Amino acid sequence: MREREDQSNQISPLQLLIRRKCIYLTFSEETKGRSNRVRGHSTQLSVAMAPPPPQSHRSPSPSQPSGKSEVSDLKSQLRQLAGSRAPGADDSKRDLFKKVISNMTIGIDVSSLFGEMVMCSATSDIVLKKMCYLYVGNYAKVNPDLALLTINFLQRDCKDEDPMIRGLALRSLCSLRVANLVEYLVGPLGSGLKDNNSYVRMVAVIGVLKLYHISASTCIDADFPATLKHLMLNDPDTQVVANCLSALQEIWTSESSTSEEAAREREMLLSKPIVYHLLNRIKEFSEWAQCLVLELVSNYIPSDNSEIFDIMNLLEDRLQHANGAVVLATVKLFLQLTLSMADVHQQVYERIKAPLLTQVSSGSPEQSYAVLSHLHLLVMRAPYIFSSDYKHFYCQYNEPSYVKKLKLEMLTAVANESNTYEIVTELCEYAANVDIPIARESIRAVGKIALQQYDVNAIVDRLLQFLEMEKDYVTSEALVLVKDLLRKYPQWSQDCIAVVGNISSKNVQEPKAKAALIWMLGEYSQDMHDAPYVLESLVENWDEEHSSEVRLHLLTAVMKCFFKRPPETKKALGAALAAGLADFHQDVHDRALFYYRLLQYNVSVAESVVNPPKQAVSVFADTQSSEIKDRIFDEFNSLSVVYQKPSYMFTDKEHRGTFEFADELGNLSITAESADSVVPAQQVEANDKDLLLSTSEKDEGREPGSNGSAYNAPSYNGSSATSQPLADLAFPSTGISGQAPASNLAIDDLLGLDFSVGTATTPSPPPLNLNPKAVLDPGTFQQKWHQLPISLSEEYSLSPQGIASLTTPHALLRHMQSHSIQCIASGGQSPNFKFFFFAQKAEAASMYLVECIINTSSAKSQIKVKADDQSSSPAFSTLFQSALSKFGLP
Repeated sequence: MREREDQSNQISPLQLLIRRKCIYLTFSEETKGRSNRVRGHSTQLSVAMAPPPPQSHRSPSPSQPSGKSEVSDLKSQLRQLAGSRAPGADDSKRDLFKKVISNMTIGIDVSSLFGEMVMCSATSDIVLKKMCYLYVGNYAKVNPDLALLTINFLQRDCKDEDPMIRGLALRSLCSLRVANLVEYLVGPLGSGLKDNNSYVRMVAVIGVLKLYHISASTCIDADFPATLKHLMLNDPDTQVVANCLSALQEIWTSESSTSEEAAREREMLLSKPIVYHLLNRIKEFSEWAQCLVLELVSNYIPSDNSEIFDIMNLLEDRLQHANGAVVLATVKLFLQLTLSMADVHQQVYERIKAPLLTQVSSGSPEQSYAVLSHLHLLVMRAPYIFSSDYKHFYCQYNEPSYVKKLKLEMLTAVANESNTYEIVTELCEYAANVDIPIARESIRAVGKIALQQYDVNAIVDRLLQFLEMEKDYVTSEALVLVKDLLRKYPQWSQDCIAVVGNISSKNVQEPKAKAALIWMLGEYSQDMHDAPYVLESLVENWDEEHSSEVRLHLLTAVMKCFFKRPPETKKALGAALAAGLADFHQDVHDRALFYYRLLQYNVSVAESVVNPPKQAVSVFADTQSSEIKDRIFDEFNSLSVVYQKPSYMFTDKEHRGTFEFADELGNLSITAESADSVVPAQQVEANDKDLLLSTSEKDEGREPGSNGSAYNAPSYNGSSATSQPLADLAFPSTGISGQAPASNLAIDDLLGLDFSVGTATTPSPPPLNLNPKAVLDPGTFQQKWHQLPISLSEEYSLSPQGIASLTTPHALLRHMQSHSIQCIASGGQSPNFKFFFFAQKAEAASMYLVECIINTSSAKSQIKVKADDQSSSPAFSTLFQSALSKFGLP
């Protein structure tokens, strides 16, 4: 009896807590059973009178409980098996554990089974242990109070005879991540680091890192980093050594900002003894561990060239490794070590070429793309080294589009005098590919090779053959390339114009291709017989052309044609200027006004400005600066190479690249700062009445069709009908004021612009009234943005005053709200800003959604409009443009 009493006195508080919980659970179940038996008759009556219970929308499954009763059944079955040692009990536990884990996985709350699961874990079956640890780790994070119940049996399992159970228990114990339980981790971790089994030591090393993230002071006070360093240098198991290296790098890097000793320890990792110790054992490491060691050695600075060669000779066979990550890590190390030795660096390129090409041809498409991205970077730095291996970059029919596109870029880069014919022949085969994006890229690749001055004669013939193909996208791409070729090789104008002249402008629909065709019509109008008449037909369809780029090119082309063939073009020029001055797009309006003033001033001066003698373009601008390329090269064997941009452009929010924004609203975070920028309409009305009054007063004094300008558009008198004057378009300069009226008369008469009566104004935009107090929550906005198609996609220009005012998004938000256009989210930093606006039609539920991307360096804004009422989208777009054009104006 005394022995039993002593044993009961030795029971820990945790065991008592577990027993009390089990007694309470048993008592509660018995109480429920009694109450159900007592109230049996009344329960049956209430069920008979009550309506049928609502059916669940989720389809039932054998492993999924449909209600609390089935969870209770699982609980009772687990309790019956908790202390059972009968044959087959472990198999029954497995079935029950699988049901519990399955229900937990699909989101059903089975936390009420915590006590029973812990009691059933008292077994030597490792499968049951794993499932129990998974269950405990999942619910311990959510409910720290329950985690306290697991400490006792996890600590007991950490001393189990089976090393696998010891390791699993230690991993689960460290994965609880509850700050209040840190004191229980130090002892098991210390024992685990000294365990005879390598698996337990490996788990313990990672457990030290987890402990550091939970409580850094506890980890440092226990002197675990010193123990890890000792293991790294002396442990016979390479996986334990690799884990120690990874943990020490993370711990000392984090601590180095506040501790000088940690900074010194981090530098010691790059000391010669440690580096050579790891290199001598590198063949014993796993693939992941080899990459870790190679990354460490790439930051090591050898003392002399002989040490560099020793390291390279030691790692020579790593280039033949089957794993692509090991090969790329070795390549990075070789390139870094030989940067200061130009001759050896070039030999390294020759040496690494074969292993990389082998990796491209083997493995999955994703692996091939990763290796190809690194090859692409090397090809751009040293194209001559890979020029003889161009056939490795030919596209295979079964390759994904992203691999083919990268190969096309590499074929363009390695092209030279010796292989241009073969490469261009291969690229021309891709032009007939069923994959239209790849066909487009292949045509562009042919043009890029031509611009490199390699075998231009044959390439021009190929491009002209593309123009004769009966495929719209082929013709469009070829027109753009022919335009660039003519800018660099004007001597080919006769051959090109002969083919381009046979292309009907009605068959070219893409804006860039149409703009290229119009540019050629204006630039070579003296050689194209029908050029004035083609331009005239395009001007007649001015209102049907939605692209501002095409309209700008059309204005310039008509001007050039007028200087070369005045009698045939004067009618088209008059119509183009009138349409341009009446255009709602600010750039088109300003260019038409500029041309009109030039003609008013002096026709000869206008010709020297619009159509001066041109020199051939020698070099086209590169899209990526050399500094960016060098930065990417420094980050070799990382995502920077795959994304083709430095890491700061896609990791740090304050260094986003141009248009580095998500297309979806959900990816735009509204921080505290940006949330303050979204000002409700009511607040603007209450606090900024003066601003609204001044804006409205200015709007009342302005003509509705003035387009934000003090100038009015002339009307075109194509049929000798009366039209309005353009007196207010005269130059304000005093130097030409005396001759302006006569010049105006001559030009207006020549172009058919009559100004005898009245004043012409631009057509006013369709009337559209907006609700100034529109409200839309972010969830509804995002749902509508996914569902609605894009009604309009346009590009606007901002005034210099507007760009100067756009130092923060807040200024534009207040301005647009004064025009009843609300902002729901904004982001970015100068020079790139992104906004999501919405507006509501007055006295209607129709909503307008707008995505606005503004680049302050180019003073351009890209607009996408989605609307419930598609027919009113142009009117809203005009209103939005009008509001945007007034931003920053006094």
